[in-house]
Amino acid sequence: MASNSQLPYETITHEIIGCSMKVHSFYGLGFPEVIYKRSLLIELENRNLRYRSEMEKDIYYSGKFVGRRRLDLIVNEKILVEIKAIKELENSHYKQVLNYLNVFDLEVGLLINFGAESLQFKRLIRSKQSAKSSLNP
Repeated sequence: MASNSQLPYETITHEIIGCSMKVHSFYGLGFPEVIYKRSLLIELENRNLRYRSEMEKDIYYSGKFVGRRRLDLIVNEKILVEIKAIKELENSHYKQVLNYLNVFDLEVGLLINFGAESLQFKRLIRSKQSAKSSLNP
């Protein structure tokens, strides 16, 4: 039985972070997002983690279609992964992941930034009442 202090899907998120660290240590910074993403997909496959890439969801307002949202990855049908390759993450990037968690009805998201000197990552958890960030990375 899992302890109360354990985060949801902690094992899978650690594996994804490990894959991301391997990719970042190979390339360092300075490549476009698509290079990191394709390399991360190879690492996920090497660890037998299932994923779906570039998933889209239609958005409606008052019953009318208003657009689509596309996310980078869903791993094992549980973890949303948003990839960035930018100098510094901003608050809007965290809000984007929380928005995606709501739209795609998922509980856990990982925001991963390959564009900094060291790999940056943040685990975000959507509560049943509202979306919120976990205090742990």
